[in-house]
Amino acid sequence: MSEFAFAGKTIEFTVDNGVVFHNTYTADGKGLHYQAVAGPTKGAAEDVRLQAAEVAPGVYLVGWTEASGMTVTHAMNFNEGIIHAFWTYETDTGRIGELHHGTFRQLT
Repeated sequence: MSEFAFAGKTIEFTVDNGVVFHNTYTADGKGLHYQAVAGPTKGAAEDVRLQAAEVAPGVYLVGWTEASGMTVTHAMNFNEGIIHAFWTYETDTGRIGELHHGTFRQLT
């Protein structure tokens, strides 16, 4: 059994920018399949390997790098059902970062 509350579960993450993700975590909590189901990136999906740690009771810092080079970090608060997300990606003018937040609910 994994030490992570999200392991083996699927959550729906609704981001402040209108994107909705279905995030399905592997049973050991070390992998993720995400799929954008609404918003401007609808249809985007990928399987990624995670780095994760519990940083406070029920609060997890989870990060990964996507095939595109985009980096993503989530602070997942299972006590309050919120995620603070930070991602970086390349643009024509250089690498930029964005800070977002949203709510999540467990689907399975």
